[in-house]
Amino acid sequence: MIDPKSGTPYVPTLHYFLGGYDIYDREETLGVELSQYDPNISSDRNTLIKNYFLPRHFDSSYREKYLLFICLKEALSDENYNFQAVFEDDPEEYSSLPSYWDEMKDPRVFFEDIYRLISSEWALEIAQGLRENPNDW
Repeated sequence: MIDPKSGTPYVPTLHYFLGGYDIYDREETLGVELSQYDPNISSDRNTLIKNYFLPRHFDSSYREKYLLFICLKEALSDENYNFQAVFEDDPEEYSSLPSYWDEMKDPRVFFEDIYRLISSEWALEIAQGLRENPNDW
């Protein structure tokens, strides 16, 4: 599938799920805002996902949402997937997460919560994607 916004192939990774939490050059605004939440606490994770992840994808097409869903489903089905690595800072990238996020007790749970919420919130888009062959996109 070609990303309608960039014109490049759309191949999501788990890093796509963290874009709403990128505080690079926004440490004094978004960074301070996110510091109010502890991703190790279930209610805070739900707030983070509902307020910072879901709105970022409000205008995404059903195809984009479906491919994100499949990406996450595949990672969660792998018992050995290193979810911690997704949160590690890469000094070569112009992005950063809140500093304490790389110390999350169980990063898999963060993604499990995203999966649970998008399974419900995006149910219609996922169903539409399931009815089609993504190879035709």
